[in-house]
Amino acid sequence: MDSSLTRGLYRDITDFAHDTPSWVQHLAELWTEAGLLLFGVLFLVAWWRARVADARALAVAVLAPLATAFGYVVSESLKSLFDEERPCRTVTDAARSLVECPPTGDWSFPSNHASIAGAAAIALVLAWRRIWLLTVPMALLMAFSRVFVGVHYPHDVMVGLVLGSVVAVAFVVALTRPATALLTSMRSSRTGVVVWFAGPGPVATPDHTGHGDHGGAGGPGRHARTTPTRDR
Repeated sequence: MDSSLTRGLYRDITDFAHDTPSWVQHLAELWTEAGLLLFGVLFLVAWWRARVADARALAVAVLAPLATAFGYVVSESLKSLFDEERPCRTVTDAARSLVECPPTGDWSFPSNHASIAGAAAIALVLAWRRIWLLTVPMALLMAFSRVFVGVHYPHDVMVGLVLGSVVAVAFVVALTRPATALLTSMRSSRTGVVVWFAGPGPVATPDHTGHGDHGGAGGPGRHARTTPTRDR
């Protein structure tokens, strides 16, 4: 991968990083890793809130972290095709990286962190639309932080973001239907841990007589498939 086009931008960003206060540098060093943990927390929140939604919504929430993991696998696989050395090792006239430069063999293109961030941000949006106000800035900041601390070229993180996003969307779209069918079946289970994981589903909507939906001959409609009114 020819990195000549972004070497200058890399130098400008790393020079800027060294001109910032030390607390900003430490915050960037922390965020470049801690952001992944925050995405993990958001996955749990998205799953928990989807337990009371319909099975399709729960399926998307469950697939979100799996789509992110798949985005990482695709990104890691591409690294071996390009074998691009890290800029903290090759751009010798740039400022020293704020974190230790990864060893040779831990290639630069594309950025795994950016791929994970892009995949996580978009997968969460598919499960919880309003969360884009948080996840998209998170992903952009994480991608930028990888250049800021000096371990990636700008094109590494830009491609990583796009790659992760596309892979996540494709993964969720491809598997939503079978996942929905599986979770619908799980909600009829009598096994405690399965019911806990799949959740109760949406609350049955009462009929005009006030007796509620009794689910026909099968008894009470515990898992009636009503559409939640709240925005996911």
